[in-house]
Amino acid sequence: MNSLSRFTERLPFLPDRPLVRYTVTVALCLFALWLRWFLDPAFPPGYPFLTFFPAVILSSFLFGPRPGVVASVLCGLFAWYVFIPPRMAFGFDGGTLTAMAFYTGVVVVDIALVHFMQAANARLHRAREEVRALAEERRQLAERAELLFQEMQHRVGNNLQMVGAVLSLQMRTLTEPVARRALSDAAGRLQVIGNIQRQLYHQDGRLVPLDRFLGEVCAKTMASSARTGITCAVEAQEGITLRPDSAVPVALIVTEAIANALEHGFPQQESGAITVRLARFGDGVLLRVEDDGRGLPPGFDPASAQSIGLRISRILSQQLEGQIVLENGARGTRMTLELPLSRLAETA
Repeated sequence: MNSLSRFTERLPFLPDRPLVRYTVTVALCLFALWLRWFLDPAFPPGYPFLTFFPAVILSSFLFGPRPGVVASVLCGLFAWYVFIPPRMAFGFDGGTLTAMAFYTGVVVVDIALVHFMQAANARLHRAREEVRALAEERRQLAERAELLFQEMQHRVGNNLQMVGAVLSLQMRTLTEPVARRALSDAAGRLQVIGNIQRQLYHQDGRLVPLDRFLGEVCAKTMASSARTGITCAVEAQEGITLRPDSAVPVALIVTEAIANALEHGFPQQESGAITVRLARFGDGVLLRVEDDGRGLPPGFDPASAQSIGLRISRILSQQLEGQIVLENGARGTRMTLELPLSRLAETA
């Protein structure tokens, strides 16, 4: 907003100081009278109202319609008495009355136009203030919503991890190996889901791009495995963002693939490398988890395998309307997941 707009928004001036407004108005009228008297020798006969019109308009513009009416009355009387023949008297002939009628019509139009302009300007100013107030209210609501969203995400993650911790405690009371392993796997998966829930969104509520998201998932999974000699790298195309209902299953599938590589690909090895690759292709998104471990055993059929992790991955891939393939790669094992474009977020 420029300085002229800020100036006009403050009009009329001094609304709560009427004495000052009317004093200045009278001073303007007296100045117009003096100026007309001073310039009278330079004017041809006529023009009795020449310096009084600006005084009326200025009074209306600065102080509002009522001071403008006062200025119009004073200036009209000054011009009628001093400058309209017979001078120093109030004449009532036809020409004088016509001149005064003309003067009255002009100042009425001037005062009305100034008043309507200021009224419109006042409405515009109120509208701007309302818009500014609404914008501030929306900003505050957005901040509160963001805080609530972050708190919700934090609590969901905490609750999931708490359930996982309860299962871990329950596991300690069991002696049957199969039951202990089942509870251990369930507790670990709940811990993973809790971490995923926290990593899925930015602080402002926007979805985290999949390249960064997968990097955090890999880092968390490797940190929990305590296999310091094995590395996990992410080679992902930037700008790919999945829908929230797709990102969590994908993260679980990746976690299962990394866990399988650690457990079966490097059972006795102290070093190795796991690589997660992500890229878009014509019909969707291609995700691969590869390792340089010992690969799948001879005769292993992933489709008929009864591993809980593989079964969960197959179920999740079906929910995602994707295809999952587990096979031997160039050096070790390779898990490939193809997802349709419908699984991408609208912001991708």
